[in-house]
Amino acid sequence: MRRASDLHRLKAALAETDNLAAVHIVRGDLVCRDDARAAARDAAVVYHLAAGTGLKSHASAFMNSVVTTRNLLDALVEQGTLKRFVNLSSFAVYSNKCDNSANVLDETSSVEAQPQMRAEAYCYAKVKQDALVIDYGERHHIPFVLIRPGVVYGPGKTAIPGRIGIGTSRFFLHLGGSSRIPFTYVDNCADAIVLSGLKPGLEGEVFNVVDDDLPTSRQFLRAYKCNVGPIRSVYLPKSVSYFLCSLWEHYSEWSQHQLPPVFTRREWHAYWKATDYSNQKIKRRLGWQPKINSDEGLRQYFASCRKALARA
Repeated sequence: MRRASDLHRLKAALAETDNLAAVHIVRGDLVCRDDARAAARDAAVVYHLAAGTGLKSHASAFMNSVVTTRNLLDALVEQGTLKRFVNLSSFAVYSNKCDNSANVLDETSSVEAQPQMRAEAYCYAKVKQDALVIDYGERHHIPFVLIRPGVVYGPGKTAIPGRIGIGTSRFFLHLGGSSRIPFTYVDNCADAIVLSGLKPGLEGEVFNVVDDDLPTSRQFLRAYKCNVGPIRSVYLPKSVSYFLCSLWEHYSEWSQHQLPPVFTRREWHAYWKATDYSNQKIKRRLGWQPKINSDEGLRQYFASCRKALARA
C-alpha cells in the first residue's frame, strides 16, 4: 500500500484475523519500480486492486492505473513465481453502444474502442489497463483473470451512484429511470475476487460481477428517499436525456471544448441506456453466488448513509 495510506481500517480488519503473524504489510508506491519488486517478491497469487480513482486528467489516471500495473507485471515476470494475476477492472470499460437487441450486457459485450472520447479518465485508464494485462498474458504468459464489478456498494459509501443521476446544489437530476443498476454488494464482490484467484483453469477469462434481483434506478431512488431522507429530484425521460447529451456533445465540439465534453452520447449509452445484466458466467465457472441479497444489502447501505448524514 502507499506510504501515506491510512491503516486504521486495515488494522481493524486484521485484528479479527486468527493468523495475524502470516500477514506482512509492504509500504510503497507502484510508480516506483523498486517498490513494485518488493511487492512482487515470491508472489504466487496477486490480487491487483490498486487504481487511480477520482482523478480528473487522463494523464494522471494513466500513470496511477496503467504505469503502476506495468511496473508490477514487469516485477512479476522477473520473479517467475506467479500462478495467477487477478486484475480488478470495471463495468466502466463497456461501451454498451452497439450490442445485441436484447440489451443484455455480459462478458461478450463490446469494450470502449475509443476511451479517450469518453469524458472519464477512469474509463480511459481501465480500458488501457485491461489491454496491458492481456498483452502481458500473450507476450509473457502471465496467467491472468479480469474481474469487472458493476456498482460496488455497501457501508462506507454514501454518494448516490452516477448511474442513478447527477446531484446539483438545488436538486437531484434523475437520469436512470427504469434502467436496472448493476449493483454488487461489497461482500459479494470480495467473494468473487477471492474465488477468481483460487479456482484452477481460468487463465485469460473475464468475469462480470453483479448481484441478483437488481433494482431499477427508480426503485433505488424511491427507497433512498424513504430510508435515508427526502431529496428533491427531477426525472428526465431517456429520449430527453439522450437529446441533451447529444446537444452538449455537439456544442462542446463547436466550442473546441471550451465546454468540456462531460455529457455525451457515449456516456449516455454506458450509464443511462436501459440495460439488463447477466451474472451467469461467474456463477457457472466460479460457483459464485451472492450471499447478501439486494434487500439486505440496501438495508445496510441505507443505514450507513443515515449515520453519515447524522454525523455531518
